[in-house]
Amino acid sequence: MATSTRRVVGFCPSRRIQNLVSRRAPINLLRSAAFVNHPASSFESPLSSSLTTRRWMATVEAPATDDAQIEEEEDDDDKIVVQLPTNDNDEELLKIRHSSAHVMAMAVQQVFPEAQVTIGPWIDNGFYYDFYFPETKDPETGETIESRKLTDQDLKTIKKSMDKIISKNFPITREEVTREEAERRIKEIQEPFKLEILESIKTEPITIYHIGDEWWDLCAGPHVESTGSLPKKAIELQSVAGAYWRGDEKREMLQRIYAAAWKSPQQLKQYKLFLEEAKKRDHRVLGQKLDLFSIQQEDAGGGLVFWHPKGSKVRRMIEDFWKDEHVSQGYDMVYSPHIANLNLWKTSGHYDFYRADMFDQMKVEDEQYQLKPMNCPFHCLMYKDELRSYRDLPFRWAELGTVYRYERSGTLHGLMRVRGFTQDDAHIFCLPEQLQDEIVGVLDLTETILSRFGFNRYDIMLSTRPEKSVGGDEIWEAATAALQGALQAKGWEYEIDEGGGAFYGPKIDLKIRDAIGRQWQCSTVQCDFNLPERFGLEYVSAEGSRERPIMVHRAIFGSIERFFGILIENCAGDFPFWLAPTQLKLLPVTDAARDFCLDIAKRANKKGLRVEVDRGNERLAKQIRNAEQARIPIMAVVGAQEMEQNTLAIRSRKLGDLGSFGVDELLDELERCAEDAIEMTKMGKQEQKNTDS
Repeated sequence: MATSTRRVVGFCPSRRIQNLVSRRAPINLLRSAAFVNHPASSFESPLSSSLTTRRWMATVEAPATDDAQIEEEEDDDDKIVVQLPTNDNDEELLKIRHSSAHVMAMAVQQVFPEAQVTIGPWIDNGFYYDFYFPETKDPETGETIESRKLTDQDLKTIKKSMDKIISKNFPITREEVTREEAERRIKEIQEPFKLEILESIKTEPITIYHIGDEWWDLCAGPHVESTGSLPKKAIELQSVAGAYWRGDEKREMLQRIYAAAWKSPQQLKQYKLFLEEAKKRDHRVLGQKLDLFSIQQEDAGGGLVFWHPKGSKVRRMIEDFWKDEHVSQGYDMVYSPHIANLNLWKTSGHYDFYRADMFDQMKVEDEQYQLKPMNCPFHCLMYKDELRSYRDLPFRWAELGTVYRYERSGTLHGLMRVRGFTQDDAHIFCLPEQLQDEIVGVLDLTETILSRFGFNRYDIMLSTRPEKSVGGDEIWEAATAALQGALQAKGWEYEIDEGGGAFYGPKIDLKIRDAIGRQWQCSTVQCDFNLPERFGLEYVSAEGSRERPIMVHRAIFGSIERFFGILIENCAGDFPFWLAPTQLKLLPVTDAARDFCLDIAKRANKKGLRVEVDRGNERLAKQIRNAEQARIPIMAVVGAQEMEQNTLAIRSRKLGDLGSFGVDELLDELERCAEDAIEMTKMGKQEQKNTDS
């Protein structure tokens, strides 16, 4: 088959790699009316009422069922529900996305012949493709033309070309070739990035997929049978972003086209509604609007979070609850430095294996010091401070420790990806026979803490021994069995990622689902056979011999910053009453009423309630509107009648007017709601309307 007039597309990773990139159970989306019927402040998902009545532990083997594929006609906008499939539970969808990526790359090179292709994997909601546009020469003047920057209009042109390719219904066929033949073809069409990709492929034969006789790529599949099988109206090119080749900022800057791809236009429409809802919940926008935090990019640098007073109040509530629950479960709180001698990080292995993610060292009296990227080496030093007995174990040490990691500026994203963050870290040092019970305790604590914040649906992965690892077979098998036993003791379903564990031990990863169905990686439990060996950690056994303890790393939130961002998006800034920065706002009508309000606020603060008094220099309607916009859960208008009767007429942001309460009665009720982490629903005395004629 001739190749001189044909182009090559980017390599697509193997199915196993793709599965580890994208593992999600079906997303159940309602039409926009559903978001009205289910307030954004609710922690329960408006996306699937069938899932909100029970704990849901979804796995790829056992996804949320009942609603496999639901597509109803558009005859009742308030009731249409579309069950959006995923790459994992719908092979046809995966093929559509994979083949659509190829068609888009072919279209790009038809429209812009100078474009060079790199990689184009499928992702959760479609696919993306990275292109390199080199500088070119004007054929008439010989002047250098700068590399092309794709625009929105370019995307429209590319999409039209894609539609033509789809309409021609080219067959998509598979071919096996030798490595030498693949290299010859790539050199013939002058695709330098393809040669690098070919070098990274270790298996043989090399597989190629063709779109008719027009175009081909290095690819492992799978694909649809022909381009005509692709649904034109269910594919949408969405945006362009920059990306370095191989993620290396010293390499070429590429242009990445993101696209959504579904099986039907209806599914695409529902996905776009989902994106609109997600946009409303963007923690970066809400963080600024609600005055919770900021990132002073220009003056202080990127990826560094400034917690404003309101955000700090929420953080304090999160941290206090976290600490109290840990202490009640037998943990000791510890604190460690923010920097340490570089030798510590060489001992731990972080300097050798993690150096690219660490900040540069600083010189202190002719020695090199390092900002800490992890807390665990410090805890190892604490353990090593004295010889331990088997009778002392287990040790459970918890720390809210701030760490610093070098993240490239292009990867920073609000609170989700920062350079300085506080890990809710803990390490357990235990005997092998204690491991399963300790893991069960960790899972119990994780469930207690996450459920307090409304996260009750988890996806769980147990990752086992990789090819390269430390530790013997016996300890790996025992640790893996302990993790499995703990999950089974909890009755939780989970998926096994064979060979996906860390080199130092097996692990459990837990992903939570937010109010609109998105997954977030938060909690992790990891066994570690490496650091005890590196630091020479020992305990004296019952027989008097020196033995190594098993070390368990675990985090529940992951980091305070990231969890706070997730929390903001989960509740759309409408924090539950117990977490709200301001729980009650008093709106005085007169100056005299302001003094009355200040006295109430002082009494409320003594009960641990967070109460604000409006300055009273705005019209009442503006005061109420300001309180609503600040998402304050409870407010009260205070005038002469309230002062005379020592009462407050209460309005709930979520439930409306609750009636009139005596001041002491109200403060007691709010204190109870805060302690029990519930919303105020109690009804007070209702104002009697005069019905006399």
